[in-house]
Amino acid sequence: MEFFETIKTRHSCRSYKSAHVPDDLLAKVLEAARIAPSGSNKQPWKFVVVKNAKTRKALVSACKGQEFVGEAPVVIVACGEVFETNRGDWMGWHGMLLDIAIAMDHMQLAAHAVGLATCWIGAFNAEEVHKLLDIPKELKIVGLLPVGYASDPLKTSPRKALNEIVCYERYGF
Repeated sequence: MEFFETIKTRHSCRSYKSAHVPDDLLAKVLEAARIAPSGSNKQPWKFVVVKNAKTRKALVSACKGQEFVGEAPVVIVACGEVFETNRGDWMGWHGMLLDIAIAMDHMQLAAHAVGLATCWIGAFNAEEVHKLLDIPKELKIVGLLPVGYASDPLKTSPRKALNEIVCYERYGF
């Protein structure tokens, strides 16, 4: 898929087929995260790939009852290592969140480019996910990413016009 078409047509999927995600496609999605840019090249990410059906179903509860999390044949849990950052002198460890967001976005775009669907999950109980997946407490769970084939046709949501979100030289909307 052409790059700008990938960006334009990607959407959040909340209904998945049970079809297996081939390992080669999953590897491309994970490779997209691996090569994502990060501040000072810290690469503060760790990803837990969950394929086990029982574990995915347990994640539904941890994700505040979002059933589609358990439907997707793969769930990627994005974790971040806390570190001091030099970004803007105000972010502290929160700069890691930017790095993880970039890596997750790379995964979403790569998944869409190879025919897979995703949905960034930000509503979850971190303590439950930590326990369920034996994730060390020093790692912050930033998001979960169900991955699979969409069971419904892909539909993009409307977006604001460029002139509603961009101004030039000075702020002025």
